Amino acid sequence: MDSSKTKHVILLPFLAQGHLRPFLHLAKFLRSHTPFTISILTTPLNAANLRRQSNNINIIDLPFNSTDHNLPPNTENTEKLPLTSIISLFYASTSLEPHVRNHLTRHHLDNPPICIIFDIFLGWADNLARSIGSTGVCFNTGGAYGLAAYISIWTHLPQRNVPDDVEFSLPDFPENRKFIRNQLHRFLRFADGTDDWSRFFQPQIKNSRNCSAWLCNSIEEIEPLGFEILRAMLKVPVWGFGPLIKTENSCDEDDEQGCVEWLNQFEKGSVLYISFGSQNTVTPIQMMELAKGLEESGAKFLWVIRPPFGFDINGEFKPEWLPEGFEKRVTERKQGKLVKKWGPQMEILRNKATGAFLSHCGWNSLIEALSEGVPIIGWPLAAEQAYNSKMLVEEMGVAVELTRGLEGELSSERVKKVVEMVMEREEGSFGCEMKKEAVVIGQKLRDAMKVEGHYRGCSLRSLDEFVEFIVSRKATLS
Repeated sequence: MDSSKTKHVILLPFLAQGHLRPFLHLAKFLRSHTPFTISILTTPLNAANLRRQSNNINIIDLPFNSTDHNLPPNTENTEKLPLTSIISLFYASTSLEPHVRNHLTRHHLDNPPICIIFDIFLGWADNLARSIGSTGVCFNTGGAYGLAAYISIWTHLPQRNVPDDVEFSLPDFPENRKFIRNQLHRFLRFADGTDDWSRFFQPQIKNSRNCSAWLCNSIEEIEPLGFEILRAMLKVPVWGFGPLIKTENSCDEDDEQGCVEWLNQFEKGSVLYISFGSQNTVTPIQMMELAKGLEESGAKFLWVIRPPFGFDINGEFKPEWLPEGFEKRVTERKQGKLVKKWGPQMEILRNKATGAFLSHCGWNSLIEALSEGVPIIGWPLAAEQAYNSKMLVEEMGVAVELTRGLEGELSSERVKKVVEMVMEREEGSFGCEMKKEAVVIGQKLRDAMKVEGHYRGCSLRSLDEFVEFIVSRKATLS
C-alpha cells in the first residue's frame, strides 16, 4: 500500500440527532487514535450544526432540498418532524446516494477511502463503497442486543398474526429470550412487508448486512449476549467502541434554568431525573398520572418536560397538562423542579444528587447514564428502545420498566410504587442492589477508554483490531 497517500475514512450518518451525535463522537475517536483523515458527509443544516460542536473534524455538505421530498422547508433531520412525517425523511435520505458518489468520484477516484462507515439506515452505501474499491462498515449508534433484535424482527417479521400479549420466539435469539408483540413500536407491530416502513427498512437492513464489518457504540463487557447473537447473525467482525459520548468538560453548557444549582442542595442519590429525549413525549393522561405519582411518592425529582403527545412538542408548555397547582406545590416544598424543553443532561447525570433516571431508553441517554453508574426506570417509546429496556432489566439488572409506549397503561399508584422501590437505598433493598449493578457497569464503561501505562481499555484494543482489519483489506483491494 502506498504510504505516501493520505488514508481517508468517510462517515455517513442518518439524518437524526440520535445518529448524528454518535457519528461525531466516532469521528473524534478515530481522529484522536488513528492516523487517518476523517470526513463526515451530511446535509447542509446538519453539517452546520456539527461544525458548531466541533471545529477540528472535516464536515462536508451534501446537496439536499427538503421540499423536494414533501417535507417542510429547511427540514433535514427528525428533530422537529411529527411522527407521521418521519417516514418521508427516511425515504428522502436515499436521495443522498448520487451526491455521495459524486463527491467520492471527484475527490477520491485515485485514492479511495480506506473505508466508508455508514448508518444502518443508509444501507445503499455498502454497494457504493464496493464500487469504488473501498470497504463498507456499518456503525450502529446503539447497543448490540437492541441492534440484533431490530435486525431480526425487521428481517423476519415474526410478530405477524401474534396477539399483543403473547410471547413469540425471535430468530437468532436463544429460545429462552422471548419477546411480546406489545413491546414493539406500533409501526413495527403492524408491519407486514408491504407497508411504507417495511418497504424502507427491509432493503436498507438487507444491504447493510452485506457489509464487511460492524461497529457498535457499546462494549462486550456489559452486553456479552448481544455481541454473541450479533456475530452469529452477521457472520462478520463486530467491534465495540463504546461509550462514544461527550467526555470533555461541559460546564459551559447552557444551564439557564439552574438545574445543577438546584441539584447541589440535595443529598447524594436522592433525586430522580426524568427526560424522554428531544423527540419523545407521553400522552396527556400518562403525563397527569406520572405527575400525581411523583408527588405522592415524596421523592425529589428534576423533570425535563415537553408538551404531551398530540401537541407541538417544541411549543409552550401549559399548566393544564399537569394536576392543578402541581408545579407551585412541588417547587415551594423543594420536592421537584420542572425544566421546560431542555436541560444539560450530562451535567445532571454526573451530579452526586442524581440517584436514578426515568428514561425513554434511547441508547445515547442510557450509555450516558450507565457511564455514571445511574440506574434506570424504563419507559420505552420508539425505535429499538423496548429491546434496550428488556436488556437492561433481564440481562443487566440495572432497570425496572414503568410502562411502555403511548398506549401503555399507567396509574399514579404504579408510579409511586416504582419510584419508591428504585430510590430506596437501604442495604439489601431492590433499589440498592440495582444501584450496585449500575456502578459496576459504569466502571466497565469508564475502563473501556482508559489508557494507563501499558494498559489499553477494551474499546481501544477493539480499535487496534479494526484498524488492522481495514488496512489489510485496503492492501487486498489495491
